[in-house]
Order: sequence, then C-alpha cells, then structure tokens
Amino acid sequence: MNFKKVIDLSIPVSNQTPVYPGDPKPNIYPIAMHDKDGYQVTQVNIGTHTGTHLDAPFHFQKEGECVDESKLTKVMAPGHVIHVTGKNPGEVITLEEISHAIESIAPGTIALFHTGWSKYIGTETYFNFPYLSVEIVNSLLEKGITTFFIDAFSIDAPGATSFPAHEAITSKNGIIGECFSNFDQIDFENPLIIALPLKLQGLDASPVRAIAVEVE
Repeated sequence: MNFKKVIDLSIPVSNQTPVYPGDPKPNIYPIAMHDKDGYQVTQVNIGTHTGTHLDAPFHFQKEGECVDESKLTKVMAPGHVIHVTGKNPGEVITLEEISHAIESIAPGTIALFHTGWSKYIGTETYFNFPYLSVEIVNSLLEKGITTFFIDAFSIDAPGATSFPAHEAITSKNGIIGECFSNFDQIDFENPLIIALPLKLQGLDASPVRAIAVEVE
C-alpha cells in the first residue's frame, strides 16, 4: 500500500484554540523544562471537545456508546466531500442544496461537510457558522451514513438551545466530528479518512488528529 498524499484535517491545540461557548478553555503549561530539569513534561488541561474532535453517542444519549466503545471502523472509512461553501454566517444548509451530491453516497462512508469555515479561526465569524438541517441528517442516516464531519464549530445552529442534528445522529449510535479543516485540499477521489479518538474510558468525546489519505 502506498500513501500517495496525506492531508492533515486537524486544527492546532494550544491555549489560543477557540472553544465552543461554555466549554473549558485550554490551559497548557510546562511542569518540567529542559533548562531547569533536563527534560520536558507538559500539563494539558482541555475539555473533551477541544480542537478537532469526535462526539460519541454518550454526548447526547445517556445510554449511548462512550468514546472508547464506538467501533473504530466508523472513523476509518472512505470519505465523501460535500461542498457547501458560500453560505452566510449562521445560515442553515438545506437538503435541497446537497441532494445531488449525496445521491450515490455509499453506506459506511464518512460524510465531510466542507463549509470553508476553518479559514475564520481566530475571528468572531468562526463562532457564527453555517449548520446542517435535520433533514440532511435523516436522509443520510437512511442511506446508512452514521459518521458526519464538518469544518465548523458544530453541526447544529450557533447559540442553539436545542440540538436536533446531534440528537438524530447520536440516537443511532452515530459519530459527529467538528472543528475539522483543510477539506478544500482533498482534491482526489475516494479519500481514506482516519480520525482516531483517544481511548478515554466512559467519556463523551475526544480530540483527534484526523487525516485524509490518497491510497494507491
């Protein structure tokens, strides 16, 4: 197997990484340093939804799978990029807009929603992102798609008090990935997507280092 191209789909994690309003802010600092101690050790205090991350069903379903329980094959699969760029801040993405793009999507594929919103990281616009209608989610679930990644803060509306897309996916033990990036660099067919979570026992989510691979 030859990895012809590897695209990094993750955003950097640092004390400056934006977090969803109300989530804990990263607090990363050294507790041992080369000059003082002869080696380096760092304390990393972050929430489970920091940076590019996966939401496990347990995030919204009390009896849902935790992040260490979900099958890894759900996050190691072919990807299908769905281009939804050109949306306004806070605007819903409708099923009508993407129906042509998902006609031939195969069961088990990872749906990648390319909004282009990762370019706004570091600005207030990043917090006012386009989001998925629940009709899109339900249509894809019916097609056997249970993994949904987006290059924005959330699949549901900014400032939402209800989360229909999250509820629909997690009720089917599906996986949600948010805060991805570089979907525009996937310029080849049938990308292999790999987004492995940490084995955080009994938890609701995990940061990931996600990639798209062109395999030949």
